[in-house]
Amino acid sequence: MTSLLPAPRRTRSDAARADAAHRRPLVLLATLAGVTAAGATLVVCLAGGVVGWFLTDAGAHGAPRDGLRVGALGWLMAHGSGVNVSGAQVTAVPLGLSLLAAVVVWRLGLRLGDSVSGHGPDADAIADGERDWTVPVATALFAAGYAAVALVTHHLASSPATAPSLSRSLFWTVLMCGLVGGAAIAVGSGRAAIWTSFLPISLRASAAAAWRTLLWYVVVSAVVLGGALVVDWDGAVNVMSQLHTSPGAATLLVGLCVLVTPNATLFTGSYLLGPGFAVGSHTLVTPTAVVLGPLPMFPLLAALPDDGATPGWAVALLALPPLVAAVAVFRTLRRYPTSRWDEAALRGVGAGLGCAVAFTLLAALAGGAVGPGRMADVGPLVFQVLLHGIATFGIGGLIGALLATWRHRRTV
Repeated sequence: MTSLLPAPRRTRSDAARADAAHRRPLVLLATLAGVTAAGATLVVCLAGGVVGWFLTDAGAHGAPRDGLRVGALGWLMAHGSGVNVSGAQVTAVPLGLSLLAAVVVWRLGLRLGDSVSGHGPDADAIADGERDWTVPVATALFAAGYAAVALVTHHLASSPATAPSLSRSLFWTVLMCGLVGGAAIAVGSGRAAIWTSFLPISLRASAAAAWRTLLWYVVVSAVVLGGALVVDWDGAVNVMSQLHTSPGAATLLVGLCVLVTPNATLFTGSYLLGPGFAVGSHTLVTPTAVVLGPLPMFPLLAALPDDGATPGWAVALLALPPLVAAVAVFRTLRRYPTSRWDEAALRGVGAGLGCAVAFTLLAALAGGAVGPGRMADVGPLVFQVLLHGIATFGIGGLIGALLATWRHRRTV
């Protein structure tokens, strides 16, 4: 009987307030969201800088503002600015901080997208072809707010001795806000669901398979890196003991290792693909050959294989990338079934190509100069990684797609 009663009066007012909440000023919301996204990770870096200053001889040297400056420079480095350290250029990006910034941008982008979802034409009008500038405008304003924080941080933290690059940090800012923030705003506002509905099913299937393959491959690379570090754990402990660091300095060193672990994971992925990576000029680390020279005292380098000939089982690691691609594509295409062999082959090869390009771009971000002299050349061999990735992930994706189609044809 209660279902026959009229709805409470507050229902209509609540709906009106909810609708008004999605029509707040776009310019204010988007700009404030960009400033907040940048400020959130900047505050974390500043706090880390102060903690690091205190852990170094209990803050006996320098002042808290020196810790704040180091934290700000670390934030700029996470956005690709690079920095000079004792006259040596350091361009490598601590991808741990960059990943944290990207996660914050994604989360705030989703909230911003939901807040501005009431702007612009509705779904029916968009489907009829009406232009919708809500996401591009919100993304541009979001990036502008983020870039403003980067400009202020660079002005306050830079010095002739450190000389971080403002142009590079702004480029990274626009790139991250455009790709990560723009995608999040599109998803949060519901535009992504509308736009992707017009895409061919084959393209959506290939994109989903490529994304899953990339995620799984990064996870497998991280597992291999962790296994290598565990196997030679004594080497890492020996490095720490030879440095004769205090407990505070040792904590800082471990924290630095954590920040560059994503870089090391991408190095490992390049190793598994075959081309490998360099740890200094005229060096090479691959499953078939290892050529190393003098290395800095850094605990994470204990995961490197021994110099010289590699064991026979190391070559078997080359089977991991196509295996990961085959399994990931097989599981993904079970949600996008097709009975046509040519269609399945197109989806599998497309997924492999997309994964190869995406991983190569990530690998290109992982390297850079980390010191003077020979340490100015550290990172994966990017072009070879692309070539090997296209072949390896393409073959694995093709096998996985054909297996998924074979299974589907048997069940229908």
